[in-house]
Amino acid sequence: MARSLELAEAAGAAGEVPVGAVIVGPDGELIAEGENRRERDRDPTAHAEVLALRAAGQVLQNWRLNECTLYVTLEPCPMCAGAIVQARLGLLVYGADDPKTGAVRTVMNLPDSTCSFHQLRVLGGILETPCRTQLQDWFAERRRSRHSPNSASTS
Repeated sequence: MARSLELAEAAGAAGEVPVGAVIVGPDGELIAEGENRRERDRDPTAHAEVLALRAAGQVLQNWRLNECTLYVTLEPCPMCAGAIVQARLGLLVYGADDPKTGAVRTVMNLPDSTCSFHQLRVLGGILETPCRTQLQDWFAERRRSRHSPNSASTS
C-alpha cells in the first residue's frame, strides 16, 4: 500500500486525481503498477486499477490474475470493480472509502454468490488515514486555487 501511495502522489503532482495501484503476485513480488492517467492520456478508462490490471496481464501473459493481490489507495468505482472481478484477482486491498462512486459494497459482492466459482476477498481501510488525507488535501488545493483572487480571469 505504501507504493500505491507514492504512485498516487505522483498522479496528484501531475494534475490527476491521486490514486495509485499495485499488483503483487502470490510470492509477494511486484508485478505491475499504475496511477491515474485519465487527463494525460485523454482516456476515461485510464484509472490506476485498470492500468495496473492491463500491465499485469502483459507481464504474466494471462488476463486471469487468480493468485494476485491489488492494492489501491481509493475504493474502486463501478468500472474498475467490474474489471477487477473479471480479472479473477484473489484479493483486493484498498485504502480510503469512496462514498460517492465506490462500488465495493455493490459490485464486489457478486463473486460471493455460491454459484460463482471465483471468490474475491476484499480488505478495506488499509492505511486509510494517509490515503484519505492525500485525496482530501488534493481536492482542497483544487478548490482553493479555483476560488483564489489570482485565478479569476480579467477582461
